[in-house]
Amino acid sequence: MNRDASLDALLDLNGLVFVVDEKAHFWVKFEVRRIEPSADKPHGLDYSLTLHDAGGERLVGFDNAHAVAGSGPGKKRKAWDHKHRLKTVRPYEYTNAAALLSDFWAAVDAVLKERGINS
Repeated sequence: MNRDASLDALLDLNGLVFVVDEKAHFWVKFEVRRIEPSADKPHGLDYSLTLHDAGGERLVGFDNAHAVAGSGPGKKRKAWDHKHRLKTVRPYEYTNAAALLSDFWAAVDAVLKERGINS
């Protein structure tokens, strides 16, 4: 298995919280740690990347804290990697740390744009 060169950057974010707009209404939090690879978490990571509003409500989240079922034909498999966007939860296809960070920031930017925040 090839080493994911972006993994160190992701692991370095563990425990960090960033304000993402100048008025401090929205913030992101990163929780990332290595674990033993398993069938549910073959990449060997426990992770939670979240966007919150000023009241602390999670608006976006990418994590693998619990299994979620796919939807549609042939989607009966339960996935541990998943994304939350407002009140919806959908499976997420984890490929590597760089893609996870890129996908997370794209979702954050989309929600901020919907709320009139220039990111």
